[in-house]
Amino acid sequence: MPRNEPELEHSHHPDAIRERLAEDKHRGYLPDAILGGIDGCITTLALVASVAGAGLPGMVAFVLGVASLIADALSMAVSNYQAVKSTEEARHRLRQQEQRHVAADPHGEREEIRAIFEAKGFDGEALEHIVETITRDHQLWVNTMLMEEHGLSLHGPSAITSGLTTFTAFVLVGFVPLAPFLIPFLTGGEYFIASAVCTALALFGIGYAKGVILDMSRLRAGLETLLLGGAASVAAYLVGRVLEPMLVQAF
Repeated sequence: MPRNEPELEHSHHPDAIRERLAEDKHRGYLPDAILGGIDGCITTLALVASVAGAGLPGMVAFVLGVASLIADALSMAVSNYQAVKSTEEARHRLRQQEQRHVAADPHGEREEIRAIFEAKGFDGEALEHIVETITRDHQLWVNTMLMEEHGLSLHGPSAITSGLTTFTAFVLVGFVPLAPFLIPFLTGGEYFIASAVCTALALFGIGYAKGVILDMSRLRAGLETLLLGGAASVAAYLVGRVLEPMLVQAF
């Protein structure tokens, strides 16, 4: 009887392997979306908790929430853009540095290649063949130094796309805790309860979506994000309660 082969995520046919290795390796933008979505939810809920605790009208919470949402989303987007851009600039600077080193001291750079692969367990003729093969191709040589010596990937995400992804997720998911304030028949604490429930559903939804994208347990991913985000929300709520007297005096 034929043995049942396990279903794998991709083919190991030689042509499929070559095609897969030839593809550009770009990091996805899921981390940016998750970062923006969770932060938007928690930040907005913290403000809602403060306003609700002060007993202010729902429209006050909504207006303050929208203003805070846009400002915080812009701040997060700019921060993420600068972080990714800094990595791009570091990669470019180190590439230029390695190109200068290879041109100025090829013997020393060749010894670095030898040391790198010797540490991986290669020796003798196999090691010398690897060193000769890599140092024969200038681009391969520099790329190897970037990855092995500096621990950098050859390709990274777009700084603009990362920033826009964070901003969009922050605004869309961060608006969820504010949505109940558009319901006219809710009052006082009902706004906060509805906002907290919506926030919990949004956090679970973020985790569930992550599970779908990463092909992992949807329920586990949803509950994990809900518990971690919920813990942060509780902490934000407690801080809001501590600062509540200041908000009452301001109004």
